[in-house]
Amino acid sequence: MSDITRYQGVIPAFYACYGEKGEVSGKAVDALTEYFVKKGVKGIYVGGSSGECIYQSVAERKAVLEHVMDAARGKLTVIAHVACNNTRDSQELARHAEKLGVDAIASIPPIYFHLPEYAVAGYWNDISAAAPNTDFIIYNIPQLAGVALTMPLLREMLKNPRVVGVKNSSMPVQDIQMFKDEGTKGGRDFVVFNGPDEQLISGLVMGADGGIGGTYGAMPELILKLWTLTKGGKLDEARQLQYDVDNIIYALCAPKCNMYASIKEVLRRREGLDIGGVRAPLANYAAEDGEKIAQAVKLIDEAMKRWC
Repeated sequence: MSDITRYQGVIPAFYACYGEKGEVSGKAVDALTEYFVKKGVKGIYVGGSSGECIYQSVAERKAVLEHVMDAARGKLTVIAHVACNNTRDSQELARHAEKLGVDAIASIPPIYFHLPEYAVAGYWNDISAAAPNTDFIIYNIPQLAGVALTMPLLREMLKNPRVVGVKNSSMPVQDIQMFKDEGTKGGRDFVVFNGPDEQLISGLVMGADGGIGGTYGAMPELILKLWTLTKGGKLDEARQLQYDVDNIIYALCAPKCNMYASIKEVLRRREGLDIGGVRAPLANYAAEDGEKIAQAVKLIDEAMKRWC
């Protein structure tokens, strides 16, 4: 039986780290991992949307995870997203992740072709079978994957004893309650992560065990404070902080560049942390974005003074 306490807390999604020529930078991966260790988060989610997984090769994704594990082992919970848009490459990444000793692997459903649910379940179970000693987490993000986790599909996946949770990035908070209720039937240990950063307080109140978020890295102290306030029952304060966090998220999305490019520029300005840009076709930071990035930095600084 899995120790689910290792998944209970704030788990930032790990950003893709590149060098000057756009190559994956092990040095930058090391620096970002150490940044999260110092901030005191529970763990990191590697190789997902924030990690630009669909724009990286299998070899690059392996290299990123190797650097992460060298720096994070024994310090952070590590969940490795291993999905590719074919089963063979996904299994290769799953085997590699298990060999490195990650806490769990995760996967979105296969995208582009609209597969029947039995085929989605087969894809996930085949990936899990490649890492038979490692926890498996379903990643539900229907607005991007084009496939939603339904209750019949979840029930089918719960036949696999390695399935320990769902990273839920659908917008209805009710989904968290439904997945949690189904997953814990019969006394089974089962975790559900809140995915939409804009509603972390709502997800936690509804029963989420933790949060995995793409904007957490820009303001980990604020997310940790939001976690503490919500878990401590100080919901009025938590609500106000959530509003501040949401305004920061809106500011991060305001520039012309991709949101992750905004976050990386914020990290450069606030933390002196340079992990490169984003990979095409994502839009990189440009000088015209400078004023809006400055506004995001200002909002973070002001919120830090109020809350931390």
